[in-house]
Amino acid sequence: MNTSPRRSRGRSTEGIPFSSRHRFIDIAGGEHDVMVVADHIVADDGTPVGSAGFYIDLGAARAEMQRETLDATLPELFESRAEIEQAKGVLMRMYRINADQAFKVLMWRSQETNTKLRLLATQLLAELSTVPPAPPSTVAVFDHILLTMHTRIPEPPGSADDAATSTSRH
Repeated sequence: MNTSPRRSRGRSTEGIPFSSRHRFIDIAGGEHDVMVVADHIVADDGTPVGSAGFYIDLGAARAEMQRETLDATLPELFESRAEIEQAKGVLMRMYRINADQAFKVLMWRSQETNTKLRLLATQLLAELSTVPPAPPSTVAVFDHILLTMHTRIPEPPGSADDAATSTSRH
């Protein structure tokens, strides 16, 4: 009987192609996630004697996929977060509440209306222009705060000896 190895071609249980995933640790301690795509090598009598195929290091592919996902997701995430933070700021000013309370108001409306929080925040900002402007006396008080706020910032600990900072800030 000839027992020379041959590549399997049929659909028998010993000769079908296979794939599997493995985790290898190299001699430097590096971890590799590897996919094996191979075909059994069987002897003429059908006895498996090895395999032939490819080992594909998935680490680089996974890193590339993660980078592409982050590149696509992060700008939208940052934009969404900015809109939510702005909406919180509006609620904080209008209702004189803190940031946690403002977020709870947005969450409450989101849950009550089954609407995504980001969409509510975006809509609130879009409709903000329909709110009447502050009266001139309120704007004047705000102007004063804006123009003089730097004079009321407390000195950081240990900087009292820094005369240049002290004189430039007041």
